[in-house]
Amino acid sequence: MNSTTGPTNFVRDIILEDLKTNKYGGRVHTRFPPEPNGYLHIGHAKSICLNFGLAAEFGGKTNLRFDDTNPCKEETEYVDSIIDNVHWLGFDWEDRCFYASDYFDQLYEWAVQFIKAGKAYVCDLTADEVRQHRGSLTEPGQASPYRNRSVAENLDLFERMRAGEFPDGARTLRAKIDMASANLNLRDPIMYRILHADHHRTGGKWCIYPMYDYAHGQSDSIERITHSICTLEFEDHRPLYDWYVQQLGIYAPQQIEFDRLNLTYTLLSKRKLLTLVQNGHVSGWDDPRMPTLSGIRRRGYTPEAIRNFCGAVGVSKTNGSTELALLEHYVREDLNKRAPRVMAVLRPLRVVIDNYPPDLVEEMDAINNPEDAAMGTRKVPFSRVLYIEQDDFREVPPKQYFRLSPGREVRLRYGYFVTCTGVVKDEKTGEVLEVHCTYDPATRGGDSPDGRRVKSTIHWVSAAHAIDAEARLYDNLFTRENPDEAPEGQDFTANLNPHSLEVVRGCKLEPSLRSAAPGSRYQFERLGYFCVDLDSASDRLVFNRTAALRDTWAKIEKREGRNLK
Repeated sequence: MNSTTGPTNFVRDIILEDLKTNKYGGRVHTRFPPEPNGYLHIGHAKSICLNFGLAAEFGGKTNLRFDDTNPCKEETEYVDSIIDNVHWLGFDWEDRCFYASDYFDQLYEWAVQFIKAGKAYVCDLTADEVRQHRGSLTEPGQASPYRNRSVAENLDLFERMRAGEFPDGARTLRAKIDMASANLNLRDPIMYRILHADHHRTGGKWCIYPMYDYAHGQSDSIERITHSICTLEFEDHRPLYDWYVQQLGIYAPQQIEFDRLNLTYTLLSKRKLLTLVQNGHVSGWDDPRMPTLSGIRRRGYTPEAIRNFCGAVGVSKTNGSTELALLEHYVREDLNKRAPRVMAVLRPLRVVIDNYPPDLVEEMDAINNPEDAAMGTRKVPFSRVLYIEQDDFREVPPKQYFRLSPGREVRLRYGYFVTCTGVVKDEKTGEVLEVHCTYDPATRGGDSPDGRRVKSTIHWVSAAHAIDAEARLYDNLFTRENPDEAPEGQDFTANLNPHSLEVVRGCKLEPSLRSAAPGSRYQFERLGYFCVDLDSASDRLVFNRTAALRDTWAKIEKREGRNLK
């Protein structure tokens, strides 16, 4: 089914033209081909949404294919996490989950075909020697001294490579193309290398493995992909992919390159993210500070917010950088619609309402979400002793401070107007331990019958009914917009933010949260959006702060008159 109503971008325009000319018989068949050498990150989400989204729009299909050609870096753990997170994002490949390793036998046969055609040879140069012979952007490469081996010798050596006769790195199979090509990828690239390593799927069957650049295009061909959508760094590799397919005379997919996602204050390199995990800078791949899908999922981001963000950043042919604030905006926008409101006090200060009956407990009506009337209301207990935030009281208030202070009246959310009458302090330190107030019984529900106004409304939790919790407050993992810009002589870890995580214990929450399940999301009124962490248990509630309430990006857009949509 052809569409002409989706958001325009150059990849979509190519597909529309191909459908118009019936280039692939009306087919649209894409694929998402991750290497299982790490966890997916937010940059992969853009590719996932593009591949699955375009295929769905035009009634096509999308394969999930693991390009698993390097057993030394690949693990089943990574495969499982990728499958889980693509599903979490909202996409399904039905029965089309494939692996490059599914095609190892065919790729080997094709390699033999290249040798027999005089287009591949076994080379004895070491990896360093191959690099030295490769040349530069301004100088041609030098031919390997083994380039003109006979077909018979190459076939014999390649078969002995497969049989395990030679150690790792002793020999490679290289394509015979053009050592003087302006494209360095065409200067006799390596097709196979020796690796005596078990593969996560094929076990010890192979001790030679195809290079990614050799396997990728042929895998697309085998699966009869129509539009092979890659990021821009693969543009210079396209002539090599095309060369392999053309020499074999097999079905030719169409590769299209687009800009990869780059975010400020964020690293999107699996190799560097692995370094953070291995060196203990984070607690794991799913640390909520990590830009992995597992990390942001644990932090409380929703798949809908991620998909909306990926749609907003668009697709182009020029790499750039996207503000992290834009991603956070779409997270807030989505959570604002779906997250129930609750009251929680992170740093409690005890408040006693002296003229409130000691044994009285009232049930106050609280709105669950003003954005969605269908979410209804809940009952919140109100009593003589409450907790408020420490920041909501100042004994000596600065200018423009309108919250609770001696002699000042404020509104308690869903409760009453209260006026501060005094404090109890620690005799040694002078720290305020307790605030005493009086309340106006006529203001139940937070409204005054005489029409008087107060300048501040603060949240609270009944002390007798509060449940204890831990809150984990997250900031950017890096202090620089570009974490790779490290001081001279240091690497990117020099830019790690030492304050990226603050753990606050002794938080007090309203009792409705007692049975909050891991993964549940809430807006703590006036504090931000929070998600129940996987570490939570029935006797230990742990909340991750997903995002603060302030939306910097929305304010920028409003000030500059731009449309967020």
